[in-house]
Amino acid sequence: MRAVRTNHAWAGRIRTRSNGRARALRLLLALCALPAVFATATPAHATDTTPDTRASTAAPARGADRGPDTQAAYLADRLRENPVHVTDQLPREVPRSTAPDFARLAKRTGVPTYVLVLPMMSSTEGDQLLGAVHDRLGRDGLYVLIEGTDVARATAYGVRAPAESAVTVTVYELAYDAGALASFERFVEVIAQGEKKAAARAEAARETYRDNEPAEAYIGPSDRRNQSFLTGILLTGVPLSILLLAAYARRGRTGKPALRLIVPGLALLSAAAIALTAPVVFDETRSSAARPPTPAEMSARVERVAAGLKQDPVYADPESPRVLDARQLDRLHERIRDFRRSDGGGPVYVSLVPQTPESESAGDADLFAAAVHAKVGEDGVYVVADPDDGTIDVLNHGLRLDSSHLSFDLPDSVSLGDSRADEADDHLLGERLDRLMTFLDETPRTDRPQSEPAPAAAPRAADEHTLPALYSTDFWPGLIVGAFAALLLTGVAAGATWIIRGLLRRRSPVPESFDRMPFTAPTAPSTSYLRRTAYNELIALSAEFDPEDHVRDRERLDAALLLVGGDPGRARRPGTEPTTLVAVIVLARAGRAALTGRPSKLCCGVNPLHGPAEHRHHVRVTAEGNRRRLLPVCAPCHDTAVAEPGGIPDRLLKLPDPALGNTRLPYYDITDSPLTAVPDGIGRLVDRVRGAAGVH
Repeated sequence: MRAVRTNHAWAGRIRTRSNGRARALRLLLALCALPAVFATATPAHATDTTPDTRASTAAPARGADRGPDTQAAYLADRLRENPVHVTDQLPREVPRSTAPDFARLAKRTGVPTYVLVLPMMSSTEGDQLLGAVHDRLGRDGLYVLIEGTDVARATAYGVRAPAESAVTVTVYELAYDAGALASFERFVEVIAQGEKKAAARAEAARETYRDNEPAEAYIGPSDRRNQSFLTGILLTGVPLSILLLAAYARRGRTGKPALRLIVPGLALLSAAAIALTAPVVFDETRSSAARPPTPAEMSARVERVAAGLKQDPVYADPESPRVLDARQLDRLHERIRDFRRSDGGGPVYVSLVPQTPESESAGDADLFAAAVHAKVGEDGVYVVADPDDGTIDVLNHGLRLDSSHLSFDLPDSVSLGDSRADEADDHLLGERLDRLMTFLDETPRTDRPQSEPAPAAAPRAADEHTLPALYSTDFWPGLIVGAFAALLLTGVAAGATWIIRGLLRRRSPVPESFDRMPFTAPTAPSTSYLRRTAYNELIALSAEFDPEDHVRDRERLDAALLLVGGDPGRARRPGTEPTTLVAVIVLARAGRAALTGRPSKLCCGVNPLHGPAEHRHHVRVTAEGNRRRLLPVCAPCHDTAVAEPGGIPDRLLKLPDPALGNTRLPYYDITDSPLTAVPDGIGRLVDRVRGAAGVH
């Protein structure tokens, strides 16, 4: 690549020598024309000191005023036409259609007010600009410079207005994203208060917001995605947590059908409440105060630059400080003419225009150059030189130039500048553009014209500041995370419950003797005995119960609690039938037996208080006659049935029948008692209890 550059350098030198005579002739003609130039120099200077009343949308023609106050002269002309000038370089943030709104607010100051809305510039340029514009315009009043979306500077000339205090209040009191109109409205509000109140308000603003900036006025797309994500989490997490926690709380238990509908209804109601409330809480629709621009506003600057380039291949933005002096500009025009006449060369169009994110091309120099090329309608090399940051972008549209060489081999010192360029106010653009023209001279030629690929379109201005819908973007991942969070919460709740129950079990007031409480089994128990035993058995089972490891055993405990209305203390109080108390004891003892690792599906049918049964046997159930019944029997009852069949009737559990007063009958003959299901097994007893309670 170095050899290629060297060859092209020699080729450039040869062309320079071949054109030497022509340049010498032009130099001689220029020397002859010097008297005419000096003859016209004084009138031109006189014109420069008087206000220019012409309103030009294109760059000044060659030979026009290129002094340091050209920017001020141009802006003074705009304010002479209208006291509010809104640049066409910020359509995405401050479209020109906002000018009437600025004018309406300016009338509230009570003094003549001149407003300039321009792109961001350096502090030195801004401080000097208002004074220069005032001198050019020659009118007293309040001059306000709005850079982008902020009131940056204001100066009163010949009028009394607390300009400095108003700027201070605007800077401190408003969020950085409040917008240009809101910023100017606050500025006007402070101006109207007068000097004393404005000064006090400025001092208060400094003290209040010195360390804490005001909250942002708008949210961005990332904030909206967070809102969508949170909404999705809540929409699934809350209802699912209600369902899972309720299911865990009532595991092994059943309730009335009406009660079973409450939990799903509550979950559905919570989901509906979240879905309806979220759009009200997260009601933001825009990410900034920017007003959507019209298509004409989006194309105004490109049309202005294109019109200027049709008149002159070098267009200098009149709203920006000039970075090329007369000598540099003449040199650049000469190099452009030479390149156009060279072999494989062509037109070169140089735009000295700032590229800001708020412009129609969103700061994309390639996109801006492509738009200008389309408006100019001529192929050539389009150069975009930014007078603000000093960057230079070069794009080939239709010339026989190696586009890849332009894209990849252009030195950084030309395209980006070096430390010297960074320190210079003009970024040494004149010198660097001259080096660019040398680079173009040395760029390899191709057989066919080449063009840059079409750049990606800039974001649509209408959508750029519009937030996505709440139920979009990260809302869908939020739904999944919400379901996972509900499962995690249920697991944490279950673990915490298990730990707390373990701690409470250790501190339980239940006597330790309950852990080894014997299965006493009188055949004609008293009511007081049944009350005391039923209560103790319930308390012992509740203290020993582990709901995580014994789900089926939970059914026995729940059935026992159903018989006493869920309150173990009720077993000790009068009013509970003896048959019910026996059923409580049987279920509680069956549960305790299962917890010790000796579960049994059958209970002794001779006396359920005996505990688990080991066999089924036909046993004699009456002392008179030989009537027998197939019952499950425990080991002692089985031995008695085999060795002494007549002894079984004395071992039968007999309870008073409520319908017959104190007359005692075998427990299974009391038809209103759930104990009639004992001979069929513990499971049948549980079903009988739950059926009687209306639980399914």
